[in-house]
Amino acid sequence: MERQPTDSPPGKLKIINAMRSLLEERTFESLTISEIAVTAGVTEGLIYKYFKDKRDLLHHVLKEHYELFLVQIDRDLQGIDGSLNKLKKIIWSSIERYANHRVFARIILLEVRNSEEYFQSEAYGLVRRFNRIIVDIINEGIACGEIREDLPAAYIRNAIFGTIEHSCLNRVIFNEKVSTNEAAKLITDLLFNGIKR
Repeated sequence: MERQPTDSPPGKLKIINAMRSLLEERTFESLTISEIAVTAGVTEGLIYKYFKDKRDLLHHVLKEHYELFLVQIDRDLQGIDGSLNKLKKIIWSSIERYANHRVFARIILLEVRNSEEYFQSEAYGLVRRFNRIIVDIINEGIACGEIREDLPAAYIRNAIFGTIEHSCLNRVIFNEKVSTNEAAKLITDLLFNGIKR
């Protein structure tokens, strides 16, 4: 289990952990503030002290996941040369995150994108930072001749994200296991070599 930030008050941590626990098996829409309060062992008023509403709490849980993920990505990319090798590592790390952190995967793939508030949240700001990391690596690969220059970096990034996310959907919806190594190998082979025989 990952370490959580410890600078939050104990009541706030209980609320965050309750939301994570409930999201393991339930959809966000099915949860109520009163259920979250009971699970956390706090009053509903305490939830509203720290969070504007249930969705604000959801965005906070996602933000914490993304903060940890970006630290991991920064560490994973240390000492890796070449843009394709960096992209391989990012693909592997992203699949590993979805495969082993179901709540994170559920939130990002199913729960937040249907709300305009998400695109104004701190969590989405971290998603955009991750996007920039990938686009910068792609542009580095284009500049040094590793990656085709006739394909826009944003389209390559979209292909990477889309392939990873669809490959991990069964983990989120049906709780099926995902082999990080196998999925990463297949995705990098598909994206780097295409489908042409």
